[in-house]
Amino acid sequence: MKFIRTTRIQAPASRVFAFHEAKDALARLTPPWQTTRIVKPPTSLAIGTEVILKTRIGPFWQTIIAHHVAYEAGHMFADRMVKGPFASWLHRHIVEPETDTTCTLTDDVDYELPLGTLGRAAGGWFARRELNRLFTYRHEVTRAACESA
Repeated sequence: MKFIRTTRIQAPASRVFAFHEAKDALARLTPPWQTTRIVKPPTSLAIGTEVILKTRIGPFWQTIIAHHVAYEAGHMFADRMVKGPFASWLHRHIVEPETDTTCTLTDDVDYELPLGTLGRAAGGWFARRELNRLFTYRHEVTRAACESA
């Protein structure tokens, strides 16, 4: 399955990428409605960085472990979920300059729900809705931070 969110930001690409490199970026990008604890925050965006989260999904706590698997300074980084609620998850964060003062931020996610066809039929609509909600929030936070800087 595929999810893509692209937003135009009135800020240089370098500023938007630097926002994601900040030590508190993940905390700032975590929506207030999610019950999530950052157990092991990213120390960088470099390949091999591990991130561990505990998040509540319904009445249950779920551990999420992700590894950064790709990095192009100033342009892109990607993380792969190795443990969590998805059967597979590859998330690319891409910043593309448009001009010296504008850029686009794209979150490109390839994912599979657990239980194959049954998971897609039973939870596909829910996953799409939640991904849309999450990335709409994240893009608004990023835009507000970068356009006001």
